[in-house]
Amino acid sequence: MSEKKYVMTYDGIKKLEEELEYLKTTKRKEITEKIKVALSFGDLSENAEYDEAKNEQAFVEGRILQLESMLKNASVIDESEVSTDAVNVGAIVKLKDFDFDEEVEYTIVGSAEADPMNFKISNESPVGNALMGKKVGQIVEVPVPDGISKFEILQIRRV
Repeated sequence: MSEKKYVMTYDGIKKLEEELEYLKTTKRKEITEKIKVALSFGDLSENAEYDEAKNEQAFVEGRILQLESMLKNASVIDESEVSTDAVNVGAIVKLKDFDFDEEVEYTIVGSAEADPMNFKISNESPVGNALMGKKVGQIVEVPVPDGISKFEILQIRRV
């Protein structure tokens, strides 16, 4: 079974590398200290601090493995080579949202760096996927949980 390839921008790669470095250095040391303190309390059978620290350690180690896998399988998009003829990963798309009668801008990114709260949507999300390959002036209808959203592509530019 082949591993999933993660399409990412240079900025996305940098953020994952920074998070990985923080987890491997700072966070691991913090958790080790928490475990040492909890062990000093004695009886582990009823030691909530120890259980919490071990759970946090397991979560952090899992996240480290996930980040390492994502970085190992990353395919980096060169933003300077992103076409502005059609929507693609790495493009900023200005849309008219007919549902809210407003203009919005989304940066299309790979799933590993999606951040909808900051208007970065994945090329695998319903809206991102529907926009892929479309050109300025096209109207796109996207099935969403509460019906169909309708967008017009107003502009495509590079990051």
